[in-house]
Amino acid sequence: MTSVNSEFLQVLIERGFLHHCTDLEGLDQKLCAGPVTAYNGFDPTGPSLHVGHLLPIMLLRWYQKCGHKPIVLIGGGTAKVGDPSGKDETRRLLTETDIENNIVSIRETFGRFLTFGDGPDDAVLVNNADWLDELKYIPFLRDIGRHFTINRMLTFDSVKLRLEREHPLTFLEFNYMILQAYDFLELYRNHGCLLQLGGSDQWGNIVNGVELGRRLEQATLYGLTVPLITTADGAKMGKTAKGAVWLKEDMLSAYDYWQFWRNTADADVGRFLRLFTELPVDEIRRLEALEGAELNEAKKILATEATTLCHGAEAAHAAAETARRTFEEGQSGANLPTVEIPAADLATGIAILDLYVQAGLCASKGEARRLVRQGGARVNDRQVRDELATIDRQAIGPEGHVKLSAGKKRHALVKPV
Repeated sequence: MTSVNSEFLQVLIERGFLHHCTDLEGLDQKLCAGPVTAYNGFDPTGPSLHVGHLLPIMLLRWYQKCGHKPIVLIGGGTAKVGDPSGKDETRRLLTETDIENNIVSIRETFGRFLTFGDGPDDAVLVNNADWLDELKYIPFLRDIGRHFTINRMLTFDSVKLRLEREHPLTFLEFNYMILQAYDFLELYRNHGCLLQLGGSDQWGNIVNGVELGRRLEQATLYGLTVPLITTADGAKMGKTAKGAVWLKEDMLSAYDYWQFWRNTADADVGRFLRLFTELPVDEIRRLEALEGAELNEAKKILATEATTLCHGAEAAHAAAETARRTFEEGQSGANLPTVEIPAADLATGIAILDLYVQAGLCASKGEARRLVRQGGARVNDRQVRDELATIDRQAIGPEGHVKLSAGKKRHALVKPV
């Protein structure tokens, strides 16, 4: 293990956060000398952040817990350009209204993980549209653009990979790394920010910002990245059959969020406990050493701890209790995801394939048909083998709903209204 003295870097190394750093020894000394301001950027490309954003959010949370000041940069300006990093095609351009609505929607998520305020280590939220929207093109090219060479820019993965695959890279996107570098310069000038944090796909952009600060301000700036997380089977973290794992409860229920973590592969349990919970490492070592059925208890702890951070302790424990009742006692569980449908539809009967799609348990009728054929579809805990079956109001149980199950782990309640 790399030897460092600052608490923050010790946490990162011990828990598996650290991927690359521009100057680890220099940053370690700076962090030991006193509080340091750092930032991480998030472009508001959707109405919710997802699990893919969780690692950098946890990075900021640990940074604050170790006594330093985090800045959350919302990319209201860069979202108008689109980050080409890790993408094979141009992102859909968002309207001003889209971006503003997304900013309002995602802002509350950060408040669950960070403490905002005016104190020395309180988090600050800034929007880069405040300075990027005011830039004049020709002065920006003369003052900032001259410090970037096309030769160097072509070597960064965000550009090189797109060109190697012969996928178009627009001039608009090509500017993104310059704008991100300018963000770092702006935050250094106005907030004394010395460190940029980010995912490993942002390494080239971060290095550009470090170099720009040195060229224009003779500043010693630092960059640090975390690894991009994939599961043990090589899949991208946070992708499921139902889509992204959102951090907002109105887009993904706390129960479904809890279930996502509960379904973690055995090989990922220890790693995810280190990255996505605040359990002591000694306790994590004990949990990851469990085997067989006992390892399921570690997965439940992972699910409850991760859900507590995102949705609060009450929602986490309610989700855990719902799962216990559903799987251990065979009950419906009041907190299972509930889908409301018109009572008139149930009166005439709904095709089971359509109902599974409406409940969000299957993405298409074809997927629902395969589920039935493979024996994974159950209505009120009874297996359904007929793909032409219809569900009517006779299926409504005494609790006023119909319970649908897709396999052993995914359930939903259908409630007539």
